[in-house]
Amino acid sequence: MTQAEKAERLIRHYFDMCNLADRKGLIDCFTPDATHYFPPGLPGAPWRSAETIADGWVWAVNTMGSKWTIDKVLAAPDGREAVIEWTHWKTAIGEVLHGDEWYIFNDDVTKIREIRAYYASPVNKTEKVNELNGFDYEGRGYHLTPPHVPGRDK
Repeated sequence: MTQAEKAERLIRHYFDMCNLADRKGLIDCFTPDATHYFPPGLPGAPWRSAETIADGWVWAVNTMGSKWTIDKVLAAPDGREAVIEWTHWKTAIGEVLHGDEWYIFNDDVTKIREIRAYYASPVNKTEKVNELNGFDYEGRGYHLTPPHVPGRDK
């Protein structure tokens, strides 16, 4: 099995554990210090620790009837990172949410270290910057200003 296949298998197992609301199974998918980032609006986000992540998804299943499907998976050849598209079916409240997640794994691709979730949602016009709550964009080397384009002052 390639490293990319290991990454995909771990993600699919994680989604199986989410759908089963298997707290122990969810905890086992993550490094103890894992972090799950979300867009603004989710109370308590980001979720920090395997236990916190597991408790969040067990709550979602029990409260909203949550079920998830994976629509697409793309894993790096070395298996250290992957991105997926998913659908979150909230059957008890009649909502559906589409989104993407970026995954980072531990060195041997046996545990998830980080997930960054992005939702298919409109831009919040009341915010000057729409970004994940608690994510260190500057520390991770993301651009914090737009590029200079010759001939364009704005």
